Amino acid sequence: MEAHGGTSDPAVEIELQGLSIHTHHGVTEAEREIGQRLNIDVGFDVPDCDAVLTDRLEDTIDYAEVADIVALAATERSYKTLERLANVIAERLMERFGSEAVRVRAAKPQPPIPLAIDEVAVEVERVRIDDDDEPEDEDEDQA
Repeated sequence: MEAHGGTSDPAVEIELQGLSIHTHHGVTEAEREIGQRLNIDVGFDVPDCDAVLTDRLEDTIDYAEVADIVALAATERSYKTLERLANVIAERLMERFGSEAVRVRAAKPQPPIPLAIDEVAVEVERVRIDDDDEPEDEDEDQA
C-alpha cells in the first residue's frame, strides 16, 4: 500500500477487551477441576490492512475469528499458569495473522487467595524478531 498525501501508511491495531471465558487453569486441583472465569484482552498489529482505504470487511481481520482462536486456546487444555496460557494465545494470534507484535492480558477475577483481591492478571507481549536482527554466531565471525 502506498502513502497518500505525503503521510505514512496508517498503523492498525486490533483489540478485543473483556472476553470472558470459563476455564480450568490454575495451580490448585480445585481450580483445574471446578474452573473459574478468566477475562482476556488481546491487541495486535494488522500488517497491510487495506480496509483503511477500501472499507471492505475482507480486507481486515474478522473479530469473531480472533475471539474463537482465543476461546479455543483457553479451553482446549489446562495450564497451571496464566503466563503459559497468555503466551500460547499470543503465539497463535501471531501465527494466524502474521502480526509483528501481540499483547495478551489474562485476568482471574476473585482468585482463590485468602485475602481480598479484585483480580490477578498477567500480560504477555510477543514481538517478532527477524532473522536479520539476530546476532551472528561468534564462530562464523572468526572463520
